[in-house]
Amino acid sequence: MSSNLNNKKIVCLGGGIGTANLIKGLSKYTKNITVVVSMADDGGSAGRLRRLYDILPPGDIVSCMTAFCKNDKVSKLLTYRFPGNRYGKDNELPGQKLGNLIMVALYNQTRSFDKAISLFQEIFSIPGTILPATLDKVHISAITSEGKEIFGEEKIDLGKYNGERVLEKVSLHPEEVKASDEVIKSLETADVIIAGPGDLYTTTLPVLIVRGILGSIQKSKASKIFIVNVANKPFETKGYNIPDYIDAVKKHLSVFPFETVIVNSNTANVIPKKYNYEYVDFGSAKKYKNVEFVKRDIVNEDFPLYHSPEKLAKAIIEKI
Repeated sequence: MSSNLNNKKIVCLGGGIGTANLIKGLSKYTKNITVVVSMADDGGSAGRLRRLYDILPPGDIVSCMTAFCKNDKVSKLLTYRFPGNRYGKDNELPGQKLGNLIMVALYNQTRSFDKAISLFQEIFSIPGTILPATLDKVHISAITSEGKEIFGEEKIDLGKYNGERVLEKVSLHPEEVKASDEVIKSLETADVIIAGPGDLYTTTLPVLIVRGILGSIQKSKASKIFIVNVANKPFETKGYNIPDYIDAVKKHLSVFPFETVIVNSNTANVIPKKYNYEYVDFGSAKKYKNVEFVKRDIVNEDFPLYHSPEKLAKAIIEKI
């Protein structure tokens, strides 16, 4: 199983907790993984560093690199968060994550985000290839069902605005930001391309709508897989079923470029009410003639908001 997977070039599109869990699972079988990470994050402690040092957001990059890490002591060190408010003042230490601070230090030394990533991987013996979806500084906005435009990933993700919190579309600013040549090449030469799981409007789509990404996915001969979230976030995809996820991608790209959709089939574990998350319903997917739906138990039973890295990796391996 692992030998077969090592021969395949896998490219993952995303960047948040969902992508980190995907990496944790797949990296047990292969090191031949490239991750294309959203650069739209402006929230929390990483957003504070982005504003303070005028850099690309380090948070999702560091999370993905740490997901590759097999040394638990190193992983715990990199993910250590200093006590305090992660939404505090930009120039304060409390709430910051050590890995993000190291990434900023490496950038300040090299003045290159790519070189900082390479050095980070070298220092902590992290395999894989980590690529920003774009090297341009980018922000996002979203249009709600009422036609209101909300600016900023944090406001969109946490519902920090008045009115109906139902999203229709997300956009990049500036619109013309494009993927790097390295990202384009990785997609066009991939054997497997995986989008998701992750926040649909603030992580997954901000990668897919970067100029050059869709064309490269379509040009690639890779197996193309979309992983739907286990549960819906209250301010991004409340009430969404499987077709809603597909329709949202199609609305943004004019096509749904994935031939396989992996969905969770196990909803037996109770999601604590305090999170306000609900399992994603399958809905009616009969209209999607060219899409194969793979239903598997891929939930993390200890924390059913997310996927189990091990279960998810096995479901992907079965398919490819």
